[in-house]
Amino acid sequence: MTDLAAEITIDPRQAIGIPLALIGAIFLSLGAQFQHRGVTKVEALTVQATGGLNTRQLMLLLARPSWVLGTLMLGLAIAFQLTSLAFAPLLVVQPLGAVALVMTAILNARVSQVRLNRVSIIAITMCVGGVGLFVTVAAFTAVDKPVTDANLITILIVLGIVLAVFGVTFALFRNRFRAVYYIIGAGVLYGFVATLAKVVINRVRFSNFEWLTVLCVLGLLLAAALGAYFVQNAYASGPPDLVIAGLTVVDPLVAVGIGIVVLGEASQAPPLAAFAFIVAGIIAIWGVFLLARYHPQFEQ
Repeated sequence: MTDLAAEITIDPRQAIGIPLALIGAIFLSLGAQFQHRGVTKVEALTVQATGGLNTRQLMLLLARPSWVLGTLMLGLAIAFQLTSLAFAPLLVVQPLGAVALVMTAILNARVSQVRLNRVSIIAITMCVGGVGLFVTVAAFTAVDKPVTDANLITILIVLGIVLAVFGVTFALFRNRFRAVYYIIGAGVLYGFVATLAKVVINRVRFSNFEWLTVLCVLGLLLAAALGAYFVQNAYASGPPDLVIAGLTVVDPLVAVGIGIVVLGEASQAPPLAAFAFIVAGIIAIWGVFLLARYHPQFEQ
């Protein structure tokens, strides 16, 4: 056990981030269920949304108690996640949101009175198992790395390209999009939000608030706003457990990818760990697409 403990790179202070992230996952699950209920009720009162929710529908959401309660819970989820990022490496904390997927699947099955079929259960297991493998490997190899100005500029440039791509594709092809597009889009954007949030938190802690930090805040707000809009559209076209499956897989994979490629948080990882990261990512993403194709609510 002593040898095993010596291999784990997370110190006791960083370990505090893990339970905080798990609490955030619980609020994420509950918030998703309530927000989905609010969106479906607004859809029932208005013309079916095509090309994304319109302004009137978005305003009606503010009058739905279930949606407002869900939003408050998601706010708590974000607060716990940001706090966890102040303690632990992004590579460890971010994938723990997969716990929300299991909770959401159970809650949605009870609320909708639709039992998950065998393929859906396998898909959810793949999502959780893939992310679980990812975080297990990360626990033995992840290290917190300071974000240099050069790193930050690289992240902001990539985010600008991502925002432009999603903005243009949405403007041109929104009438053709289904839940998977919105889920992947939100997951990618939230991955950048998590990364930039960690950067801003660290810079504020060390009183390093300058023009680059301001750009980080602006980029974070833009990505969060577009991601939130995509999530609401995903709720309008898919069940909440599918939405959470996509977010809890795509979001951490993007955030971890940034941590590995740009920040070097896996610089101590051996080649076998890199292989495990790739396999885990493939398993988790495959699970999302299986769930999108075979979810019982799409078969009704």
